Amino acid sequence: MKMHFSIPLSEELLEKFGGRYVLYSVYLEGFLFCKLRYSQLHRWNEQLRRVFGKGMPSFPPKFFLAMTKSMADERRTQLEQYLQNVSVDPSVTSSDVFISFFRKLQQETFKIQTQQAFLDVYLPGGRYLRIDIQTSDTAERVLEVISYKIELSRELIQYFGLFLIQDHNNGQISVLKKLAEFELPYVSLRSAKESVFKIGIRKWYMDPSLDKVLMDCRTSVNLLYMQVVQELEMNWVKPTEEQRQKLLMLQKAPNKLKFLELVREIQHYGYIQLAPCSCDYPEVGCTATIHVGNNEISCCIKLPGNQIKDVNFKINRIRCWQVTFLGSVLGHGLDQFLELRIEYNESDKWRWIVFNTKQAFLLSSCLKKIISEQLMTTTKNDQEMQIEHPELDTAKKGSIRPSQIFHSGFKSRKWLHSSRSNEDDCVFEKISEEDL
Repeated sequence: MKMHFSIPLSEELLEKFGGRYVLYSVYLEGFLFCKLRYSQLHRWNEQLRRVFGKGMPSFPPKFFLAMTKSMADERRTQLEQYLQNVSVDPSVTSSDVFISFFRKLQQETFKIQTQQAFLDVYLPGGRYLRIDIQTSDTAERVLEVISYKIELSRELIQYFGLFLIQDHNNGQISVLKKLAEFELPYVSLRSAKESVFKIGIRKWYMDPSLDKVLMDCRTSVNLLYMQVVQELEMNWVKPTEEQRQKLLMLQKAPNKLKFLELVREIQHYGYIQLAPCSCDYPEVGCTATIHVGNNEISCCIKLPGNQIKDVNFKINRIRCWQVTFLGSVLGHGLDQFLELRIEYNESDKWRWIVFNTKQAFLLSSCLKKIISEQLMTTTKNDQEMQIEHPELDTAKKGSIRPSQIFHSGFKSRKWLHSSRSNEDDCVFEKISEEDL
């Protein structure tokens, strides 16, 4: 799937010797990632083509005349789409030419040189590990260092990720974004410019049944246990009183395996909770607390008349979703105005449902993760069925049900003038494993 690259902002600057150029602000998952010029991207595209061939996405052509405002907006949108399309192929995003390009840009944008440094990585619950790194180390590298330090099995690293987290100093946290593997955690933390931000390690999967894969590793069990205890304290997980008493007894024992077995039965276990936001369902003027996980968006909605309505939007009823940039105050992550729209089938009718949330990109990332896990499960089941029943039509093996769709990308505010997305942005009835 495409990564959440966006270029919502650009500025025209003077060259050292009199000319003008446009500097584009590239955002990743809703946070400023780097700033670059068209010429830098153009040279990089030529490098990518030399390494990966002509199958690379088309690059916006040069303009040989002065650009009008509409031409400049079109160029910005084209570059944004180019970055999204390039990021689809994991062999590209994991390549040296991709990583080294963005490593340099991140460091140049925030004026951070390569040197030895300490990075505090927080475990669920508040404790942290201080690790010795290079400021130019990627999230993938930092996660490897942490896993070695805490003796996390190498095969299980893929089930965890590094996240940018906001600490509210009242026992509550907000998960802001998952760091991409090629992102530089040290730079991302320094660029956030907020003392309440921190880098944390958390599990990164939305299907609670995947817990079972981690149960034979003491470290992964400890990480899951600490995260659940923290989420119980923050009221992200909703046990009944009976369940809460059983969990307290298992904590005192302590019996972590039984604890994790019981908690899988509890409402909203394994979900990520977002900060309260506004929405237009079932009517304009509502607010919602969102939990996303286990194949649904679970919402506790407060209506204008203060009535409370619990609604679960099932993933298999979502046809597509769209993140839209509405504006920005200062150009940083948390001051953006964002919305996420889902096209949802309710009573056999399609309707758009809008959530205005600063965590729109995180919500979209969670939906993408759910879809990718569904696809992997379906592919695995089809392969097992093929082994048991080799006479089955192999052509059906890679197909996905129409309910299994994915997001149609990022749009700037001009998308709001259209009542619905283009045909290409809507239904994705068949996707293959290579698309993820």
